[in-house]
Amino acid sequence: MSDATDTPLEREAGAATLAHWLTEARELRRAAGTDPLRAARRARLREFQAARLAATHADLLASPRYRHAASFFLSDLYSPRDLSTRDSEIERVLPIMTRLLPDSGLRALSLAAELDALSERFDGAMTDALGPRLDAPLSEADYADAYRQVGDHAGRAHQIALIRATGEMLDRLAHKPGLRTLLKTMRKPAQLAGLGELQTFLERGFDAFRSMRSADEFLHLVIEREQQLAETLSGSNDK
Repeated sequence: MSDATDTPLEREAGAATLAHWLTEARELRRAAGTDPLRAARRARLREFQAARLAATHADLLASPRYRHAASFFLSDLYSPRDLSTRDSEIERVLPIMTRLLPDSGLRALSLAAELDALSERFDGAMTDALGPRLDAPLSEADYADAYRQVGDHAGRAHQIALIRATGEMLDRLAHKPGLRTLLKTMRKPAQLAGLGELQTFLERGFDAFRSMRSADEFLHLVIEREQQLAETLSGSNDK
């Protein structure tokens, strides 16, 4: 079910890009788990960030139109949870997915994997910057201090750009004729093959964006808020 827009070489290059980001995210997670104390601190940081995301986008989570997309973003994309199972499943079936998925599907997965790898990188840097401060309840002031210490404003801006690009690609994918039927057909074989996490990710993403009809306003709100928060945390608004 290809889009018939990319050449075989372009699709092969796209698959290689996806594999690169999956490998980077896996290695960052592996490194993060070698030190139990650092791993526990990283988990606390992620809990703090998850609560922040839920509070920032509480209205979208409560919106009948946007709640499924907001939930998908917070749990499956811009997510504090461990996505290693999903990513390992993608790696297992990457050759098959390269043949079956439309180009937009392959690109969406690649963007999501890059976002995951970048988030892992920032979480590691933030964990190291906060250090023992993560052994107690984390304050907003300490979080902002670590955010400024880590810096890399270009990387933070790219992270937000990836959120937008992933959302736009998923929106395009959700309106592709026949894809929902393909996903339903894949459900049982995926479960039997131990690919339930990946199948759930694909179905949740499709349904979330399909139900919105258009993702323009949703993405505008999410991006605007994340950009404003990044400016506040970096101290840009003080200048």
